[in-house]
Amino acid sequence: MTTNNSDYQGKWHIYEMEMWDEDYFNMTVQAYIEIKPDNLGYFQFGLVEGQIDGKVVEYPDETRFEFTWDGYDENDPMNGNGWIKLVNADTIEGEFRLHLGDDSTFKARKA
Repeated sequence: MTTNNSDYQGKWHIYEMEMWDEDYFNMTVQAYIEIKPDNLGYFQFGLVEGQIDGKVVEYPDETRFEFTWDGYDENDPMNGNGWIKLVNADTIEGEFRLHLGDDSTFKARKA
C-alpha cells in the first residue's frame, strides 16, 4: 500500500490500548491522536497529553508515520516517541513510548 502524509491526517479516536483499559484512557476526554497537514499534531489518553512532530517513513515491508512527542503525564513534563500505520482508510494501529516509562500499542478509528 502506497501512502502519503494525507493518509494519516485527521483526528483518530483510540478504542484499544495494550497497557490501559478504557476507563483510564478515556478518563478525561475521548482518547485521540490528531495529525495536521504539516505533520504536527496532538494526542491525549488518560492523564497523558502532548504535541506531536512526525513524518512518513518508508520501509521495505511497510510505511509508517513516526513521531516524537513532548507533553505531560499527570502534570509532570514527559516526552517520548511512537508510530502509526494504516490498517485501512478508517483504522490505524501504533505505539506510544513514554521516555523512561511505559510503552503501549493502540488501535484507533477515524473520528
